[in-house]
Amino acid sequence: MVTRPRTAAAIALIAAALLPAAAAAQHAKAAHQESPIYLPDAAAARLVGVAPDGPAGADVIVLTQALAIKETGPKETVKRFGEVYAFAPAVFAVHRDQPTRVTFRNLQADDLHDVMLTAPDGTVVLQVPLPPLTDISYVLTFHREGVFPFYCTMHQPAMSGQVIVLPATPASDHPLP
Repeated sequence: MVTRPRTAAAIALIAAALLPAAAAAQHAKAAHQESPIYLPDAAAARLVGVAPDGPAGADVIVLTQALAIKETGPKETVKRFGEVYAFAPAVFAVHRDQPTRVTFRNLQADDLHDVMLTAPDGTVVLQVPLPPLTDISYVLTFHREGVFPFYCTMHQPAMSGQVIVLPATPASDHPLP
């Protein structure tokens, strides 16, 4: 009968250890939902200009896609890898110095995502939350050719993509009015 108090004490210790971790995880999720938008500073703006609106020479819409989720499965995939999401399209091309309106659309009703855009060297140039059933749009003007990766930081490694910045076209040598 001595084992019961020890077992109860062990369970109490485990619960006491796990409760703060669960509370911290919930707090981190809530903080992420309320996190401020990170837009380029002066150094990053030399690589990518970001505007909430304005004239654009092209438009791109990137959708979130649920590939394997607990509600619809496949159960074996979710059990082995967890929930798997993706961006569609995962890769798109733009021209250097051509303002391009990029819209990220979260199609999930109950899943929070975010979008983090990095420079080719890995420097974060943009990070914004993408709440359920919302769009975020920015006019992005890339001032350097190369591959600019973007990610949902909550659903790695699958939920990622790339913006391929091609050389400027003769029309983009002159800014839009």
